[in-house]
Amino acid sequence: MEDKLEDSILDKPIDNNTEDSLDWAKQAYEKLKKQQEKNKLEKLDIEVEKEVITTKNEQSLNVEDLSKNSRNDLISSEDIVKDDDLGDFDENFTWSAKVLEAQGKKLDDVSLEDINWLTKLQRGLEKTRQGFVTELLDRFGDDPLTPEDLDDLETLLLRSDVGVYATDQIIDALRTRLNEEVLDSKEGLRFLKEQLCQIVDLPIKETGKQVLAPERHNLNIWLLVGVNGVGKTTTLGKLANLALSSNFTALIAAADTFRAAAVEQVKVWGKRSGVSVIANETPNADPAAIVFDAIGAAKSKKTELLLVDTAGRLQTKSNLMEELSKVRKIIDRLAPEANVESLLVLDSTQGQNGLSQAMAFAKSAKLTGVVITKLDGSSRGGVAFAVASQAKLPIRFIGVGEGIRDLKPFNSFEFVEALLSNK
Repeated sequence: MEDKLEDSILDKPIDNNTEDSLDWAKQAYEKLKKQQEKNKLEKLDIEVEKEVITTKNEQSLNVEDLSKNSRNDLISSEDIVKDDDLGDFDENFTWSAKVLEAQGKKLDDVSLEDINWLTKLQRGLEKTRQGFVTELLDRFGDDPLTPEDLDDLETLLLRSDVGVYATDQIIDALRTRLNEEVLDSKEGLRFLKEQLCQIVDLPIKETGKQVLAPERHNLNIWLLVGVNGVGKTTTLGKLANLALSSNFTALIAAADTFRAAAVEQVKVWGKRSGVSVIANETPNADPAAIVFDAIGAAKSKKTELLLVDTAGRLQTKSNLMEELSKVRKIIDRLAPEANVESLLVLDSTQGQNGLSQAMAFAKSAKLTGVVITKLDGSSRGGVAFAVASQAKLPIRFIGVGEGIRDLKPFNSFEFVEALLSNK
């Protein structure tokens, strides 16, 4: 995972009008186009080989088994097919390329996965942006900023779920700058981006880990907690896939035994990500016992990352909180040497309610970080700043869709640029 993210504290702003940046984007597109053509030829060769193997084997399989295998192959490959589509050289590609260039990416390091991720993120924040950036840019206009503009900005920030703490910090910083010098709209927007990055970066810097990744050759245990419906199990499957793609060994513990079909859902995601699942399908099985077995299995296999799916709970449900406490005690007793993370999964569409969840879980679940999900077009992305400033929790990962590769480590620069994009 640490291999998939550049440092997030960067000072170079995006300028959509520079000829050099446009030329860089064109070069990146041509490079990826050639790479895509090469990949298509390689896939064609693979498909021919598969067809030969299938022809040899289908006599030993009945029709039902063959069709079932085909469906499974389709499910596991659907995300990859989508992410291998380069698309046109349009404003989406140009914007994504410029974000990568601003982070110091070299042409040879730009991948189609990077481009598609940024495009999804930019689209995912569309609703937040429409209710925020459009009015923001109207307020800024072409004239120097005034105190009245800051009053309008304060209202916009609060309406976008940025939260009182973060809004006060941003407005105070802007007022200080205005007292020192005249700020034109371009410089004001650049300074706003800088402030937003600082807010979400501060809790991350305080942990000493810019990117959350398992420690190599050691047991790492990550618990996913949160209320029902926020996407915990889906996030777990995506984290498992991300771990494997980053060359970590991984295992899943299906410890959500309170919700019907939860174990089966975990198994589906385990199969999609290629990670084994420790489970007990007995109704209302003891979650702590499952974690007990999973830790034993992880130790025997020298697994680096154990992902634990916990029962969805409201912060007011004391019995479920007690179950989570039992799970933590089992971990502390059986694996005192393990690196333990407790990650709260938040649905970005819930806005300020997500902040309330973060504040409540932070006290009872020993939270160490947050995963923000469902940044897929109906989100209220401003809550990220509220969580960082008020709950003081580092945002570790964000999800922008249902695909298995639609989850990445959080990068403040990319997030803020996508939020304030005016391409």
